[in-house]
Order: sequence, then structure tokens, then C-alpha cells
Amino acid sequence: MYRGKPCWFELSTARGGLDAAGTFYEKVLGWTTADSGMEGFTYHLASHGGDMIAGLMEMPEDCADVPPFWMIYFDVDDADATAAKIKTLGGSVFREPADIPGTGRFAVVTDPQGATFGILQPAPMDPQPPVESGAWNQGKESRGNWIELMSTDPGAGFDFYAELFGWTKSTAMDMGEMGTYQLFAWQGTDIGGMMGLGNAPVPCWLPYFGVNGVDAAIARIRDGGGEVLHGPVEVPGPAFIAVARDPQGAHFAVVGPKDETP
Repeated sequence: MYRGKPCWFELSTARGGLDAAGTFYEKVLGWTTADSGMEGFTYHLASHGGDMIAGLMEMPEDCADVPPFWMIYFDVDDADATAAKIKTLGGSVFREPADIPGTGRFAVVTDPQGATFGILQPAPMDPQPPVESGAWNQGKESRGNWIELMSTDPGAGFDFYAELFGWTKSTAMDMGEMGTYQLFAWQGTDIGGMMGLGNAPVPCWLPYFGVNGVDAAIARIRDGGGEVLHGPVEVPGPAFIAVARDPQGAHFAVVGPKDETP
């Protein structure tokens, strides 16, 4: 298993906005979306180049007051044991572990500061897929390329995730008044950063999806009715990023070269 690796991205969008959200991300990221066929529950799957990338659904009725958002899932070896450990580390379990037929066992949880994320114990596969496959692939566009935590206490947040997933600290970048941007690694590879709350109203995770040309992606975001909140900005790599909000209100980011490459 790949405990602590980002493995799935899930959009909870405004009620009545599922089809529109799918059309937006198809335009921006080149995804193909289709109904999963789940009985009694509408859940759309987004794919690209043969890989399943994300799930899209309407906000559940018991979360009607929650704004649309993207949730990141992480691989775990044992969903029940991980959920129990999250509680001992000061986090909370919002949805207790449950089975998804043919997929695995999942739970929805929060860290001690309140950022929501998911855990997924994948169903056994033989052979086991490679690390860089499916929803998470830092070398491919339209997949998850980077993740970012905004937190009221990023130091305590790192300690929580390090204990839970074995993540390690990488480079720390001084952002002046914004504080420190702490990169973290999974199995020796940088996969994301943690920082203070910044402009985020509450602690949260932000997914970055790869694109071939950030300027062109920004144009697609705006053409599709989304809003670019920050960027394009150059970051180490080198690469460029832009943070955006989709038409229904969910935040996400894109990362890649500034201009499209052949």
C-alpha cells in the first residue's frame, strides 16, 4: 500500500449544479465525465487518458450549509485503524468508515484544526498499480500534481499528518508577512505545502491539477464562468500556478508551464 499518498479528488458542488460543474471541468481540464451508475446515489466520475481522476456529486442534504469544495483522499492500509488514530491525535471523524463496493473502504475526517479530508483503503488489486498512476501523477496534466493545506496552526498540522502518514518536512520558504510555506514530502518526493490561513475563511486543503499552459487554462476558467483569484505566479520548479474558483464556488488551482508546449 501507499499510505499517505493522494489517491482521489472529490467535488461536492451546489445542489442542482452537478451537470454544470462537470461541463466546467471538462472545458478547463479536458476531463470526460459520466454517471457512475451507483444505485440510489448520483455520483459522476471524471477521467482523462484512461485514468479515473475525480468524483463529482451534489452536496449532501446534511451538509446543505457547507459551501462547495474539493476534498482530497489519501491512501491508507486500514481505514478503521486510521480513523481511530485520527481521533487519538485530536482530529475528528465526520463519516465513519464504510465500504464502497468494488472500490474500497473510506471515511471523511478532519485534522485537529478542522481541515476536511478523506481516507481510502483501496480494494485489493493484483498487480498493485504503480505509484504514479490514476488520480495522482505529478508528471501528467489533468491529474493531481500538488496539494496545499491552509491552517490556523500549520506547525501542529504538520505534526498530525507526519504521525498519521509518515510525511517529512522538506524546504521551508519565507513568504514575509504571509509566514512560512513548508513543503512536505511523501516517500522522499515533495507533494505539497502547508501555510497559515491566508485568505482562506477556514482551514482547508486545496488541490492543484496539472495543465499544459497556465495562461490557456486561465482563459478556459474565465470562459467557463469561473474566477481567477491569484496568478499566474511563478514558483520553483520552474512552473506557474493560478488559484481559481469554479462557477459554483469551489476553489482549486492549476499548475504547469506558463505557455502551452508542443
